[in-house]
Amino acid sequence: MEIGPAPRTQAAPPAPGNWTSIEPDETTSVVWRLRIRMDDHPGMLARVAIRMADLECNILGLTVLPVPGGVLDEVVIRPATGLTKTQLIGALRAEGCDCSEVTDADVRELVDASTATLSAARRAVDDPARQADVLREVLAADLVTVVPRAEANPGRTEGGHRVAFAVDGERAFVARRRWAPFVQLELARAEALLGLLDSARTSISQPAAVTCTDGAMIVVRQGRPGDAEAVSDLHRRCSPDSLFQRYHTGMRMMPRRWLHRLLMPPRGLSVLAVCGHEVVGMGQLILGGAGRIAEVSLLVEDSWQRRGVGTALMARLAVLAAARGHTSLVAISLPGRDGLFRTARKAGLEPEPPEEEGLVRIAIPRDSLPHVLGQI
Repeated sequence: MEIGPAPRTQAAPPAPGNWTSIEPDETTSVVWRLRIRMDDHPGMLARVAIRMADLECNILGLTVLPVPGGVLDEVVIRPATGLTKTQLIGALRAEGCDCSEVTDADVRELVDASTATLSAARRAVDDPARQADVLREVLAADLVTVVPRAEANPGRTEGGHRVAFAVDGERAFVARRRWAPFVQLELARAEALLGLLDSARTSISQPAAVTCTDGAMIVVRQGRPGDAEAVSDLHRRCSPDSLFQRYHTGMRMMPRRWLHRLLMPPRGLSVLAVCGHEVVGMGQLILGGAGRIAEVSLLVEDSWQRRGVGTALMARLAVLAAARGHTSLVAISLPGRDGLFRTARKAGLEPEPPEEEGLVRIAIPRDSLPHVLGQI
């Protein structure tokens, strides 16, 4: 939108001849974003537009943000050559508006808020590891960091320039923006985005029916405390060799005091393969700390091995790990055994050959995750 110059009777803009004395770094950006607080009455926005036309600024975009006691207009402009941010702020204040900060922008940001938010949500669903970057884009924040939830300190708002969002029981996002405080409309938009991403992650955790290679049907779902007895029976039916491959120690059965920790591990979860009332396979996912690597392990009942149960469990563990921002897995197998390596390949993952001590590193291919369970 271009508005031509209009005659004025007061508060003339700075003379162009005076613009050449500015510091070079003040005019390096060709697009600026500014927020103007003004009284909500007829003609006020027109006055601001005319003043910008007087300054030879081209208005590229306008968003109206309702705030208590008035409105906040976010304007994206292409400034006149030589105009400084300080001169622009002074001219707007002469019109009775409050504009305390101008920041650099990009013409690629000129998309309506709804479209931008939906596009950002899709990118975050496709790649959960980018959630912090997507939240930064939606909030137009300077920085978004991931911190332990106990360290988020939501009461520290820094005058509206800092806000914390809970991600789950362990993590939080902390967003900061120096050039302008966050307003309620932006916070509501960010909360809706995070709620959508949480729902997408929860839907991944729902039970899924899987057809094994021999046509048998199983259900893959997350483990819960009530499965303790069925998991104990699974261990009782497994051979000593299967138990040794899983736990790397000789054992005949799982001690009952370990069952709850096995089903609900700290910093992790379990996934069960269920046929009827029996648990025929179990996988465990231990989430990494600050890194992007999670640890996985598998146990499948002997009579159900080589039928696709382990593949189904590995695929679901990879999906759940990716939904929590992890990009790779590690598993520990016995030296000379390649069962986990072959299972990961069948699940559509990208494992490296086992290392000498049995460590298997597994990359999660981003493009195959939505389809990996359907390929079994």
